[in-house]
Amino acid sequence: MIRLGQFLKFANLAETGGRARELIAEGLVYVNGEQETRRGRQLHPGDDVAVRSGDQEVHQTVELGEIDVPW
Repeated sequence: MIRLGQFLKFANLAETGGRARELIAEGLVYVNGEQETRRGRQLHPGDDVAVRSGDQEVHQTVELGEIDVPW
């Protein structure tokens, strides 16, 4: 599970956490086709996240694998 604001940064759909917050507040973020206004929305594998800007839309599917940490 990952939260929407974190995912937007992780997937390079937002440059910073502040920008992710702005995109969500402006109503430009959709999860599984529905507008989402909660930055803390929990996302699960297979969820489709879209960010709309003008007449363009970028989609990213949530894929969570194990984190490879060297320690």
